[in-house]
Amino acid sequence: MTEEPQRNPNAPTGSDAGQGLWQACVEQLAQDLPEQQFNTWIKPLVAQVAEDFSKVTLLVANRFKLDWIRAQYAGRIAAMLEGLYGQPVTLELAIAQRESVVRTYVRPASQAQEQHSSSSSGHGPEQGSAQNGHSSTQGSSSGGDETSAGAFRNRLNPALTFETLVEGTANRMARSAAMHVAGMPGHLYNPLFIYGGVGLGKTHLVHAVGNRLLQDKPDAKILYIHAEQFVSDVVKAYQRRTFDEFKERYHSLDLLLIDDVQFFANKDRTQEEFFNAFEALLAKKSHIVMTSDTYPKGLANIHERLVSRFDSGLTVAIEPPELEMRVAILINKARAEATEMPEEVAFFVAKNVRSNVRELEGALRKILAYSRFNQKEISIQLAREALRDLLSIQNRQISVENIQKTVADYYKIKVADMYSKKRPASIARPRQIAMYLAKELTQKSLPEIGELFGGRDHTTVLHAVRKISGERQQLTELNQQLHVLEQTLKG
Repeated sequence: MTEEPQRNPNAPTGSDAGQGLWQACVEQLAQDLPEQQFNTWIKPLVAQVAEDFSKVTLLVANRFKLDWIRAQYAGRIAAMLEGLYGQPVTLELAIAQRESVVRTYVRPASQAQEQHSSSSSGHGPEQGSAQNGHSSTQGSSSGGDETSAGAFRNRLNPALTFETLVEGTANRMARSAAMHVAGMPGHLYNPLFIYGGVGLGKTHLVHAVGNRLLQDKPDAKILYIHAEQFVSDVVKAYQRRTFDEFKERYHSLDLLLIDDVQFFANKDRTQEEFFNAFEALLAKKSHIVMTSDTYPKGLANIHERLVSRFDSGLTVAIEPPELEMRVAILINKARAEATEMPEEVAFFVAKNVRSNVRELEGALRKILAYSRFNQKEISIQLAREALRDLLSIQNRQISVENIQKTVADYYKIKVADMYSKKRPASIARPRQIAMYLAKELTQKSLPEIGELFGGRDHTTVLHAVRKISGERQQLTELNQQLHVLEQTLKG
């Protein structure tokens, strides 16, 4: 007689358990997959779960999506369901009636305000890809470029406002400039160029500008777009010979918000058309707000005349959020999910997730999913269990020794110089940078860091941390070097 497999004793039961199982799977996938992939392929799926959990049927909008999900994601989803439930689960894919997709899809609370256009309008992968993960937010507008009444589709996400953006030292200057632009478009800071690493809130900020202007001037012609979509529009206009319509669309705007302009690299025709649009908008005193992963002069393979235009207004950086800001973000986002996160748990998570807001949100999703699925209160122990993979990777990868080696290699000095008594600037400067990174990226105290840098006093480490932190706000080149080092260390 075959022994019956053991079900996970912590798995929920009851009428809502099936959706709870699928919801836990979705939240795990949101953490594991790039945002663009998750929004395009996973988020629109609808799950029908058998009462005995033996089978999960996923309803897909069309045949193309069904084939793609079967090839790319089905194996991973089946394994994840089995891991969550504790025994094998049969996974099936089926094409759904459009009405049922709209009716039965259960969104996480954080996504309740979003209308996912691909689940109701049958858009294919081109739209999701071109918008780089923002297809879900753009569903708040009409389904096409223009509505039947002729109103302009702005692609803004109404949930991304100045009010929902947590302010801190890391984004204060950028937020202040963005609010000024929203209040007086076409005047100072035109163009406004915001740069910083991934997941720091650049997209939130540009949506906030658009939403504030729309609130003050409902008739304003505003467009939020990802640079990849602009490239796609140029290609279509070129293929269809519809450049008059293209120019009418882009040159008539009051406010253009464009994300990730680094994607224009090596695309000559796109750069030419963007330059023309740029000049036309400035000439009519319309405003342009752009984001990028680096400052204008750091952009590679972009025409010099375009770079000079990017740099002609105000350029501001968004930095990785400091500890207090990370704590505030976690508590606020947990409240948005109708959950109270204890402050000590928020501090624990904030100390361990340092790089950007997106990773904080991912950690929060994991904790909430783990808490709901196991029906346990949120505590430091629960957070440690939910984030065990992330914590083990961090502990394995980032150590003071690793930081010393990485910084030494970057600045072409010897690792031994990190803990030697030598003081020439070519050595002292990288040593201070390594101390700063050790404080930012590890859990070591100032005295422990000092000990690992040749037995130096903790006041020496504190001086280095304050010095580099202060200069990072002022020196673009240093900020860029630190960004590269941080990304290298985090893998």
